[in-house]
Amino acid sequence: MTHTPGINDNLFIRGNVPMTKEEVRIISLCKAQITPECIVLDVGAGTGSFSIEAALMANKGHVYAVEKNPAALYLIKQNTAKFNVSDRVSVISGTAPDALNNIDSYDVVFIGGSGGNLIEILDVISAHINPGGRIIANAITLQNAGTVIEYMKQNDMYDYEAVLIQASRLKQTGNYDMMLGLNPVYIITCKVK
Repeated sequence: MTHTPGINDNLFIRGNVPMTKEEVRIISLCKAQITPECIVLDVGAGTGSFSIEAALMANKGHVYAVEKNPAALYLIKQNTAKFNVSDRVSVISGTAPDALNNIDSYDVVFIGGSGGNLIEILDVISAHINPGGRIIANAITLQNAGTVIEYMKQNDMYDYEAVLIQASRLKQTGNYDMMLGLNPVYIITCKVK
């Protein structure tokens, strides 16, 4: 059975942990082109929203969710159990890139957070990503978007593209409806040549 991306944000157990919002997650998952056999790495997994949808898409593969925040690790475990994908998601406690050392190869990498170690993370990923693999890096700052693009320019093993997504959600206020903007997010897609 094929999973169509787009689990509603309200279905995830949240707490005060960052989460890739549904609108951005859908586009990121489409850019990732996850197939049933994919090995997926989610760096800075937050609540695990991307990991869970990736595990539903890679139903014959595996997902590694890397996170350093103890509260987030707890939420990832709760959410993987809720969505019945615990057997396909390995939750790894630690800071990237060090936490990536025991993962030998992957087809798709999603970088949702880097803890300030973006270049080092990209170096480790570049050494272990499979031929034809894809990196999807989401960034809310110009600096992180620029770092990923500059890294790709200097590293001839990738083709890359970027989009900037700005989504707004309807909020009912009394008799009125208003649109509230979410953070704009750069979605940078890098494909191994």
